[in-house]
Amino acid sequence: MTPNVAVVHISNAHWRGIRLWLPLFLLWVPLILLSPLLLLILAAVCLAGRVNPFRAVAVLWSIVCALRGSHVHVDSHGSRVLVRIF
Repeated sequence: MTPNVAVVHISNAHWRGIRLWLPLFLLWVPLILLSPLLLLILAAVCLAGRVNPFRAVAVLWSIVCALRGSHVHVDSHGSRVLVRIF
C-alpha cells in the first residue's frame, strides 16, 4: 500500500516547534498525469544503462510502498526533526 500522509515535526530547545501534516495522496494526481512522460524517460535511462525497465519499475514501486511506516529522527545541537510516513 502506498503512503498517504507524512508528518514533519520541527523543534528545538527554545521553541516548541511546528508540526506539518503533508497529504501525500495529493501528489498522485500530478504523478498520474505525468506518468507517460516519466515512463518514457525511465525507459530511455534503462536502455542507456542496460537495465530491464520492467525490473526497474518493480523496484521503484516496492521502494515507494516500503516507505509506509517509516520514522526518521534527526537530533543536532538541540534541534530536532521527526518525519513519520503513514
